Amino acid sequence: MTLAKEGPVRVLMVAIGGYGYYYLQTLLDQVPVERAILAGVVDPEARASRAWPWVEARGVPVFDQVADFYAAGHEADLAVIVSPIQHHVSQSCTALEHGSHVLCDKPLGATVQEAARLLSTRDRCARFVMIGYQWSYSTAIQALKRDILAGLFGRPVRFSTLCCWPRHLSYYERNQWAGRLKDPATNRWVLDGPANNAMAHFLHNLLYLGGPEIHLSARPRTVRAELYRAYPIESCDTAACRVNTDTGLEILMYASHVTETAIDPRFTLEFETASVTFDAKAGGIIARDTAGRVTQYGAPDDSPQFTKLFDAIGAVQSPAPVVCGPEAAMAQTLAVNGMHESVSAPVSFPDAMVVRDDEAGRRYVPALNETLSQCYQRHLLPAEADVSWARAGLLVDLDGYDTFPRGGGGNAGGRSR
Repeated sequence: MTLAKEGPVRVLMVAIGGYGYYYLQTLLDQVPVERAILAGVVDPEARASRAWPWVEARGVPVFDQVADFYAAGHEADLAVIVSPIQHHVSQSCTALEHGSHVLCDKPLGATVQEAARLLSTRDRCARFVMIGYQWSYSTAIQALKRDILAGLFGRPVRFSTLCCWPRHLSYYERNQWAGRLKDPATNRWVLDGPANNAMAHFLHNLLYLGGPEIHLSARPRTVRAELYRAYPIESCDTAACRVNTDTGLEILMYASHVTETAIDPRFTLEFETASVTFDAKAGGIIARDTAGRVTQYGAPDDSPQFTKLFDAIGAVQSPAPVVCGPEAAMAQTLAVNGMHESVSAPVSFPDAMVVRDDEAGRRYVPALNETLSQCYQRHLLPAEADVSWARAGLLVDLDGYDTFPRGGGGNAGGRSR
């Protein structure tokens, strides 16, 4: 695609608050200046970041908009986009059009049409784009996917994942778009929620592991979702969905921010001749086949979280295949779009079920841990398990789906049945 870069890679950091702070900290603390340097920062609130003293001390140019950095005559070999979801694609495209490669944090964006725009811009500009789903860059997931592709476990049948990370009310008050379907400041889609933000990793991971090539994910063909909320938000704080892919693989996801206690990420992958399990508290990924063979892969988090950053810098210096680019990440975007097509609006948990802990500043549903755990074990959505408060979503056909929302209004006009 491009020739190798000589000398240190010039990195533009887009957003240095929140998770961007940790990207910047890693760049400055763990990457030698002979390998990469901070060329600029784009963040209208840069001075409010904990990283500001580092930026100021280095005399790094700071701008409010990505285009302003380039208009001022600056150049970057790599733009690292860690801004809110609604800015991911537009900022990535601006960087590409000015000659930068891109590492964009997850998710790719909010809609399938944004994904198509990013793909088109990348190809036109002949630069690489990596999406920052860190598990996809880990040694464990890469080794597991190679064995899946080699057919060691037979045909994939069903993949399931469960994660519950309770959040306080402050999580939804930290900015204007948290818990929103659209950003009120820009009117752009956000589709914020467990499956498109904090737990987007785990939905993507199942799709990625089911993909037909190392750089591809399985393509969702149909989606049925159930979306719920205990907090007074526009979007959901709890999600369950079933995705069926174009190869017949069934994918189930359960995620919530309002359980009483946390359930760390876990997954089960069922194949014709093996079962693969992962539980964050029970060691790494373990495969057991019908012949009694056991293979241990370690845990995804055994690899440094910012391997994605190290790999992106390395790819600028010496071009290499991208294992998690837009082609892989857009499956999660398609699935999330289908989830929101499946329901007319998130269902509010009955008031009697919700505990409002004002002292702690949080809400939770005491029975939800057990309900989601049982659904995970039984491969059922809550409505299928006859949970009294559950409401089934429509089955959405994603064949040929290229615009969100498909029709606008209600369940966004999805072709459902």
